[in-house]
Amino acid sequence: MNKVLLVNTNIERAPYPVPPLGLCLLAESLKDRFNVRVYDGVFDEGKNLVPLVREFKPDYIGFSIRNIDDVVKDRTIFYVDDILKKFIRPVRTATDAPFILGGSGFSIFPDELMESTGADYGIAGEAESLLPELLERIEKKRDISDIPNLYTGKRKADANVGNSAGVRLLSQPFAEIDQWIDFQPYREKGVYSIQTKRGCAHRCIYCTYPLIEGRKFRPRDPSDIAEEICRVHERLGNITFEFVDSTFNDPLGHAEEVCHEIIRRNLKVRLRTMGINPRHTSEELFDLMVRAGFTQIDATPDSASPGMLKNLDKGFTRAEIERMARLILKFNLPTMWFFLFGGPGEDEGTFRETLDFIDEFISRDDLVYLNAGLRIYPGTPLHSIALKEGMIREDQSLFRPPVYYFSGRITRKRMDELIFVTSRSRHNCIPSAETAPPPEMVAEAIEMRRTLNLNEPIFRTLLRVREKWMSTGKI
Repeated sequence: MNKVLLVNTNIERAPYPVPPLGLCLLAESLKDRFNVRVYDGVFDEGKNLVPLVREFKPDYIGFSIRNIDDVVKDRTIFYVDDILKKFIRPVRTATDAPFILGGSGFSIFPDELMESTGADYGIAGEAESLLPELLERIEKKRDISDIPNLYTGKRKADANVGNSAGVRLLSQPFAEIDQWIDFQPYREKGVYSIQTKRGCAHRCIYCTYPLIEGRKFRPRDPSDIAEEICRVHERLGNITFEFVDSTFNDPLGHAEEVCHEIIRRNLKVRLRTMGINPRHTSEELFDLMVRAGFTQIDATPDSASPGMLKNLDKGFTRAEIERMARLILKFNLPTMWFFLFGGPGEDEGTFRETLDFIDEFISRDDLVYLNAGLRIYPGTPLHSIALKEGMIREDQSLFRPPVYYFSGRITRKRMDELIFVTSRSRHNCIPSAETAPPPEMVAEAIEMRRTLNLNEPIFRTLLRVREKWMSTGKI
């Protein structure tokens, strides 16, 4: 049985470490036909990778590339440098096994990553069915040229990587993350990732989800989701599960079914999710979420300006965001809010509209991230807008350095000033460049949680410390 080593090259741990869900799903798809191991680089950062390669002697090595950079314009961290330095180059000195690239970052910039890494193959989009097919054809010396979304050193694949976009329901094995990697380091700050669907039918102008996963929602069976949570909870006990879909409460009714199934099974678990869509929120949904065990959510409206919501093609209104905010307050559901400034048509007036919303509708106990500048990715509507406005050239690479869109109606300097003033007058508003709090703040928050026996989300404790620091002039 041939050996396959799957390598998670992600080493980012801020604001919290994320386990390699996709890589573990890929391992599950390979395990019946190959001898598979998963190397997780989040905490080890490549230190023990070469010894593993020499001991395991894999026939093929897959490298998952999650992110290209951190999408923070003021102090961009370009992750590919570390991927080359800590993973690709050291492993190449230890083996001649073919290198195969994949992951969301690769799916966005496949040509650039094939060239910079010198990989033998790359698969854009979902690889659970394509990678086993590729490996078997290589073994049997069969033609691989018709495998969709496959990149080699000799050819480029088609641009459309949403290869399963026509599938209505998503059937996938349980990821068994803790069976493939050491989950212990994730217990303190991390989560156990659960996917309830793939794809995204929304058309936010900057987003790559539809390009990577397809433009139709493909939900999983709610009973399968609840069963997976149940089994992991029995193995790992008191951990937090995070739903990592593009939007949790789409398509309409699916999130409610998931919650009903968790409640029916009487699972006593902690849950959180990203991507709540304001359009499909309701009192019933939030009641079910609280009863199911949700202790935290992320809200990502990006703007609260009616004009900017239209320009960003968000698909919901200011009134719907206000309704969601009222429900969050009513059910006292701790929330991290995310706002993105500088898109087409942004000016000081639209910034003020969002700021007024923050002041009126968001609890001072909840965290608000403020980010300026929209990362331009190839194939997105924002890419077309930037080309039309002459902001970028047709032949310009968006890989490195990263390119950001900024509205021509407000200077970058003025936008930065507005965000700075907002963050220094409101303790719960944080510029994106400060997503990782200082170690001293984290230490004080941990001590505060211990002495006051706090069981709230860590971001709320950090906000307590930040408010204290601001009042004493430490910030």
